[in-house]
Amino acid sequence: MDFLPIRRALLSVTHKDGLAEFAAFLHKKGVELVSTGGTMKCLKEGGLPVKAVSDVTGFPEILGGRVKTLHPMIHGGILCNKDLPEQLETVKKMGITPVDLVCVNLYNFAGAVSRHLSLEQAVEEIDIGGPCMLRAAAKNYHSVLVVPGVEWYEPAMEDLKEHNMCSSLEFRQLMASRTFDATSRYDALITSYIRP
Repeated sequence: MDFLPIRRALLSVTHKDGLAEFAAFLHKKGVELVSTGGTMKCLKEGGLPVKAVSDVTGFPEILGGRVKTLHPMIHGGILCNKDLPEQLETVKKMGITPVDLVCVNLYNFAGAVSRHLSLEQAVEEIDIGGPCMLRAAAKNYHSVLVVPGVEWYEPAMEDLKEHNMCSSLEFRQLMASRTFDATSRYDALITSYIRP
């Protein structure tokens, strides 16, 4: 679709700079906010209504936070192709609400490296759910706007303002390309660090 209406956003960020303003903009425009632990706390402290990912999945965070968003109720909502009626019917039948915007930035693995942590400690700083959500949203950019970093909040808001809270296909494709660039650089850093 050329112009995607943004009605539901999933936000899960490590770097909180600019988050409150971006989320407040979305909320003011009637977008439902869904979030995880620290991000949800930040949004609530800013007075914003937010639904917990665990309320969406019906499953608590487990393994010390290692598993939060890896669930069909999340990824089905991100990966649903909104141009295919059969996929919309499937998610409806499964009780999955589609996601229109995914805003994720990743655990700071570079910071873990600079702190000279042990390998065992450093691997705990490797983000799993974040790259999965980013890559899923970027793959499905025809149906989802992905915002992979703080530097994209303002351009995303401008795109949405310009198109009456719809995201243009051109901007979504740009964000998808920037997302795959970010996740590939993240993986390259991890690869170089753990290589024996």
